[in-house]
Order: sequence, then C-alpha cells, then structure tokens
Amino acid sequence: MSGWVIIGIAGTLIAYTFAGYPLLLWIAGRVRSHAPRADASDSDWPSVSITVPVYNEAHQIDALLESLASLDYPRDRLQILIVSDGSNDGTDARVRAWADRGVELLSVGGRQGKGAAENTARPCLRGEIIVNTDASIRIRPEALRAIVRPFRDPDVGVASGRDVSVGREAEESNEGEAGYVGYEMLVRDLETAVGGIVGASGCFYATRRELHEVEVPPELSRDFGAALIAQDHGYRAVSVPSAVCLVPRTASLRTEYRRKVRTIARGMSTLIAWGRHLNPLNDPVFAWKLWSHKVCRWMLPAFVGVFCLGLALLAAHHAWALASLAAVLLILLLAVAGWALAGRVQRLPRMLSVPAFVLASNIAVLHALARALTRGSEPVWEPTRREGAGATPG
Repeated sequence: MSGWVIIGIAGTLIAYTFAGYPLLLWIAGRVRSHAPRADASDSDWPSVSITVPVYNEAHQIDALLESLASLDYPRDRLQILIVSDGSNDGTDARVRAWADRGVELLSVGGRQGKGAAENTARPCLRGEIIVNTDASIRIRPEALRAIVRPFRDPDVGVASGRDVSVGREAEESNEGEAGYVGYEMLVRDLETAVGGIVGASGCFYATRRELHEVEVPPELSRDFGAALIAQDHGYRAVSVPSAVCLVPRTASLRTEYRRKVRTIARGMSTLIAWGRHLNPLNDPVFAWKLWSHKVCRWMLPAFVGVFCLGLALLAAHHAWALASLAAVLLILLLAVAGWALAGRVQRLPRMLSVPAFVLASNIAVLHALARALTRGSEPVWEPTRREGAGATPG
C-alpha cells in the first residue's frame, strides 16, 4: 500500500473522528430535532434521590453537603444519601452531623469499590429519579430541577448534566482537560438533537428508578452503562445544557492519566458487555454514534500511528511530507517535555500542557485497552483526589 493511500485513509479517519462526526450530527439535527419534550406544569416534581459514593472525604464532605442542601428542589421530595465505602478518616461522623438536615448515611463495611457500593445502596433509594454525583463536584442550585425536567418526556430514561471544568490560575492544572471537556459537551448536545447520547457524565447524571435498579457488575461503568440500559428498555439518554456542575481539574497530568486509564478501561469493558448495540441491524443510528463517539476515539492512537507511517514513506521524495513529519516529531517532543515537567513546576505553559495532555490521553487508551483485555481493572475504587469546586457561582 502506497504512502498516499495510507495518509488518505488515516487522515480521513482522524478528521472524521474529531470534525466529521460532529458535522454530520449537526446536519442531522437540523433536518430533524429530537429535543426532549417537557410540557407538564413546573409545579409537579417527582421524588428524587441523590446518591454520592465517598471514600475518606472528611476534608471536603461538609462543603459537599452544604452545596447539596442548597439545591433548589422541594425538600419533601428530596433524599440525599451518602454512601461511605469503608471510610476511616472521620467522614462518617461528619455526615451523621447533618442528619437533622435530612442527610442520610449508608456506611459500607470494608472497602468494596465504587460499583459495589452503588449496588449496595440501590435498595435504600426511594426516589422516582436517581441522581448520581461525586464528592468533589459542585452542582449549581438550579441544576437539579434542570436535570429532572426532561423526564417529563416519557421517552427519556437518562439525563446527563453539563460539566464545566474549573481550575485555579495560580496552580499547575490541565488546560487541555478543560478544552476536551468543552468539546465533549458540544458533541453530547449534538447527539441529543439526533435522538440521544451514548454515555452519561459520571459527575452528574440522573436515571429513572426502574433503569437504576438494573444490575451493573461493579467492575463496569454505571454512567456509560446507564445509556446502554436505557436503549435496552426503549428509552433514550439526553444531555441537559442547563444542568451545570462544576468539575475541578485534576492538579497534575499524572493524576489525570491514571484517572483516564481507569475510566477508559471500565468503559471498554462496559461496551464489550453491551456489545450488541454496536450491531447496526439493532438500531443503525445508535450503533453509528457508538462506533463514532467511542470506538473511533479509542482507535485514534492507531490512526495517528498509521498516518505517521504514511508520512515516513513519502518523506524521502516529498519535502512537504518530511516537513509534516518533522512537525509531528516536534509536537511529540513538546508533549514528552510537558509530561516530564508535570507536577515539578507550578504551572506549565500552554505550548507544553496541551500537547502533553493529548499524548497522555492517547497513551492512556493503549494502557486501558491492555487492562480491559486482561481484565485487570482495579478491584478497589480509589477516587481521583481533586479539591472541591467550592461555591457555585450564579
């Protein structure tokens, strides 16, 4: 196969993954929109259970509970359940101190992992709608009503909030992560207009009770699986732009890398478990979105590698190919330098932080693939340590 053909195929796949797929979604959404219907009166709100799995979060649990207690939702229809997965730093005692404000504690004896803790909590949840979030996330006061409102459409089974990546200017943080989160939210909005998303945000999402009661093996990803379970039961999952939650960026690229390996490996294992949805004979539109959003993203390291191979084959005879290959190598060197310096300097310049984030993300995919294929997922959940997002601005 000639270098021209290799570059053409690989370049097309790379362009499709990042630009072609969103463009096709935009076109399809303008032809026929599937926005959730919400025609009922605002006075009729369903009961809601918010569940938060935690492990040793004593340093920020009070700030979390204060933010949850400030949510704009009828108190008599709201349950807040903190699921402590074997915490031993005083987290449980701090949660119990909030009992007079309606906060409930389920203390799981011994560490079981996030998935197992979530499964243990299911019988304790009383709401018609189950909302999942994390200890470091801060939900804006109006966001709970926003994420519940789409369930007035009987076709909606899962609603996913909008992640807003936040960080402090004085700290070395992942600027690349912020850009990626913004892009991901855009794609989910476009998918919603064409029927629905293929995976919810683990930071803040809601499901109908009947779907939440479906068993998800603890080693799999419940937020990704929620959209697949909804598809199984004739519902769709949607993105809700007005349901904003603040997600603090991880303090270092190395921490973000470990998080990505863990979440991508769980995502791959989850897709393998629900692999039937990749079959276009079942639902061609949903299968197209799964292949484009998940599989093509995970295949990106291979696409880039093949593209560089094509450049190398042409470099000896074409100056533009040699220059392009040199540019790729320069970006790679900047990425390696950024990764090496991550955590050792207070703040990386953007010319290093962004390439380093892209490199780390792609290597994380390869690492996650090896882990998923060998079933080497982490047996015990170790939450990503982020400083809470603090007060929720209006």
